[in-house]
Formats: sequence, structure tokens, C-alpha cells
Amino acid sequence: MNRRARVLRTGAGAAALAAVVGAATVVPAAAQMFGPGGPEEREPLPLRGARTASFTATEGTWISLDVSPDGSMIVFDLLGDLYTMPIAGGEASPLLTGMAYETQPRFSPDGESVAFISDRSGGDALWTLRLDLTDTTQVAGGGSSLMLSPAWSPDGEYIVASRTTGLGGVAQLAMYHAERGSPLALPGSSAVKRIGAAFSPDGRHIWYAGGFGDWQYNAALPRYQLYRYDRELGTTTTMTNRYGSAFRPAISPDGRWLVYGTRYNADTGLRKRDLETGEETWLAYPVQRDEQESRAPLDLLPGYAFLPDGSAIVASYGGKIWNIPMDGGEPTEIPFEAE
Repeated sequence: MNRRARVLRTGAGAAALAAVVGAATVVPAAAQMFGPGGPEEREPLPLRGARTASFTATEGTWISLDVSPDGSMIVFDLLGDLYTMPIAGGEASPLLTGMAYETQPRFSPDGESVAFISDRSGGDALWTLRLDLTDTTQVAGGGSSLMLSPAWSPDGEYIVASRTTGLGGVAQLAMYHAERGSPLALPGSSAVKRIGAAFSPDGRHIWYAGGFGDWQYNAALPRYQLYRYDRELGTTTTMTNRYGSAFRPAISPDGRWLVYGTRYNADTGLRKRDLETGEETWLAYPVQRDEQESRAPLDLLPGYAFLPDGSAIVASYGGKIWNIPMDGGEPTEIPFEAE
């Protein structure tokens, strides 16, 4: 059972107990809200965990990750906590732990900070954290907002993320100044859900997956295709037309390669496209299930990343983390241990 499910079950039990007590005792409204001592003694958030369970994880489900700009480190999420470890794998060091559910970390271009999504402020908001732990900043969101899939601009000045104002809303892309917030909406139809943004190395283009509406029962494929927004011209171009949809784009550091997820038959894999010739082949197939039939609150696939030299993709599937060579070689496991 994941952390969110445990919280929901605990909350349901507390509500049932309150109903039983309330049937027998009439409590003044002020005492119900603040307790015997008034507002000063009200128990603040965050909640405190009454019990803990400790174990060593060597596998994980739906791990989003990124590779540091110098290629020496991986940052990844696991059960709502963030960890770092050497690029070769090994023992993972906790970066953020606790009751908050924190996901989808992304290194800043200078390698000194990570952007991530956290519910510590109520909703799924966009935050940044300096790796020396000297500063944590809420960039955008909070309350009832739902944000996902942050991506830094190559100059490190801005972060693009998808945001809705609540359940059922259609996620839209917005660009935020990394230090001041200051949202700038990216042009596009309000009926099109836009998620999984990725910048081109020169910062001119923003790739993303787009699909009509938030979600639907018994969805028929294709649900999503890749689009490319030109920041200089203000135009958007459709970049795929696959029956199995296309999502989670990543662009190589030299700008030559596109990698994205798509479904073929009953399985999902990663495709690679040479952006100079247009030629496409499978990079890894199959990998894991995608989230096309759900709201995709953690995107349609977990986040993955190129090595700085563009020679391989680092991605998670099958419970493991893998180095996947772009030349078609066999993937090699990057082992991890996380307490």
C-alpha cells in the first residue's frame, strides 16, 4: 500500500471515530476547530508519522530520474522521497524524505539545484532545492493546483511545467522564472492536455505530448501525439502520427536525437528518431505500461534522461534502472540500494 493510500485509510478511520464521539458529545464549535486552548494550541501541519517501517529497496515502480550535467550522478524518486547516487549505481543517499510526497526531480543546468513536484503545501506544487540544502523554494502551485513534469530551460532561468486547477482540469504548459515565479502561459488550445515538456538544447523549441481532454473511459488510441512549440515564431508543429500515441519526449544534448514513448500492440516501448534524417527505430521494447487510460498524474511514463555525451538514455522499467545505449547495444542495469 503506498503512502497516499495509507493516509486516506487513516483519515477515513479518524472520520469514523469522530462521528461516533460526536453522536454522544456536543462540543462547542470553537473547541472543535481549535481545541481547549484556542487557536494558539491548534496542532499544525505537517502530520507526524506515528509508526515507521524500514527496509532496503533494490527495486522500485514508476521511478522518475535525471542525470546530472556532468554525468556523475543520478537523482530519482522512490515512494515519494528523493535520492541521489553515483552514475554507476550503488548506495543511494536520501535527499528529501518525510510525509510529503515528492516526485519527478530534474537537475538545473548548472547542477546545483533540482526542480521537483511536492504536495508539502497542499496541492502538487513546483519546488526547487539546492543540493547543498541551503535553500528550498516554492516556485508555483499549491492549494488545489496539480502540477507535473518540470523541465529547466537550457540557460537555467526558467522551468516549464504542466498545471491544472483541480481534478478534471486539462493540464496546460506554463513557464516560470526559477526564482521569481512570474508565470508565462505557452499558447495553445485550452481543450488540449499538454504534458511532458522537453527543451531543445538551444532553448528555441519546447517539445511536449498533447491530447484532447483530461481522460476518458475506454479510450481509443491514439490519445496523444508529440508537438513542438517554436518560441521565436510562436508556432506549433505536429511531430508524430502514431496509432499507439507518442509521449515523454527527450532531446539529446547535441540536438540530433529524439527519444519518446509509444505503444505497439499491448506493450509500450521507447523509439528513437534521427532528427537529421527522420529515420526511426526501437530503442527499447517493451519497457513498462504507460498511463494513457488514466489522468496520468505522474505523466504518461516515468522521466528519463540522456547522458551528457548523448551516448545512452538512463531510464527505469521492470523495477530497475537501466543504461540504454543509443547505438542499439544491450541495456545494462544500474543497481541501487535505498534505505
